[in-house]
Amino acid sequence: MAFLLVSGASGAGKSSVRARVASALEPRVRCVELRDLVEIPAWPDIAWRQRTTEYAVQQALELQAEGRHLMLAGDPVAPGELLAAPSADRLEATAICLLDCAPEAQTARLAARGDDPALLPHHIAFADWMRGHAADPGWMPHVLTGDGWPEMRWDRWSAWSAGDPRWRVDVIDTTALAIPEVADRVLAWAERAISR
Repeated sequence: MAFLLVSGASGAGKSSVRARVASALEPRVRCVELRDLVEIPAWPDIAWRQRTTEYAVQQALELQAEGRHLMLAGDPVAPGELLAAPSADRLEATAICLLDCAPEAQTARLAARGDDPALLPHHIAFADWMRGHAADPGWMPHVLTGDGWPEMRWDRWSAWSAGDPRWRVDVIDTTALAIPEVADRVLAWAERAISR
């Protein structure tokens, strides 16, 4: 059974896609965001995200015992955070998909939904970091490990480098795609991951 992570920076389309694919995947796949699992604090920090990712892994392990899968989509949980969650080594399988988009598309999407323009440079920078992290686990790991939750097991992948077959992140560029098209691609990705 698999933990399916659909990640990406703000504006990439994670929540919209999850809402569209859930009906096609449930009940064999439980599709959630972190807010479906725990209450989000007023100021969530990196350590909170990592602790909550561990909680999501524990939920996936319960589903695994039932012969079901979990998809986490809607939060910027990085691939390295999933793999380093303390209980992640008990998962039968993980599959990771990064939704990515060009800065211009990200800017337009965040403006359309009313996000604070002052935060835009941070969103753009995080999207750029996520791109690098997806390609290379050694890409600026301090973004995750600095101020992270002490229980995380970074040693599971900290010695890996780009091209390591254990580090597989599928990337879907959503820049020029409408949400239904992205959803179709994510659904196909999920079905392939489950069949493996």
